[in-house]
Amino acid sequence: MTAEAIDRMLMALVAATLLASVVIALLDPTYFHRGFAAEDHLVENATAVFLLIAGCVLVRNALGLHRRGQWRAMALTLVYAALFFFASGEEISWGQRIFGWQSGEFFARNNYQGETNLHNLMIGDLRLAQAVFGGPLTVAILLYLVVLPLLYPRVRAIRTLADRLAAPLPGVRHAGFAVLGSVIIGLLDVPRKWEVYELVFAILATSVFLGPQNRDAPR
Repeated sequence: MTAEAIDRMLMALVAATLLASVVIALLDPTYFHRGFAAEDHLVENATAVFLLIAGCVLVRNALGLHRRGQWRAMALTLVYAALFFFASGEEISWGQRIFGWQSGEFFARNNYQGETNLHNLMIGDLRLAQAVFGGPLTVAILLYLVVLPLLYPRVRAIRTLADRLAAPLPGVRHAGFAVLGSVIIGLLDVPRKWEVYELVFAILATSVFLGPQNRDAPR
């Protein structure tokens, strides 16, 4: 299967995810948050899988950079891969509920759900997910998916910085789906709707990493 065919499948999957989310939220909002987007169900597990796949694609990209002797870009790409592997593990609490092991004392006492993950840690009365992994991370994702593709070809400083950081450049289709997903998820009035947003990002990231627009840019 060609890269173009895989990309079309990923874009179709994003569209199907958003459509299914709207339909389920309107027809059966209880099932949306107790089944569809609940812990250990379809959306969360799919998010973990696509974050893992995205990390694996980054490792593949790093090997390609290694063959071309682009050592700094290779190292940065491996760092990005590690972040996606970390995010995948966090999404399923590192397999805790799958394998049935218990949280240590620290996480049992300081984690909002009593699970072994960082994003649900409590700092006083503040959840880390809200302080770091919520609004600030959402803004960073939108800047990457929507703003960067617009500025990259127009602003030399942005282009130079992105290439030096070996940042895979999203395409216009990714920006469009990111905006569409933000609007649709924002309008839904159901609990756990942001779990779908995470899945959309994971799929889009996989697509971006498979075919970045700046693949041949000097690093």
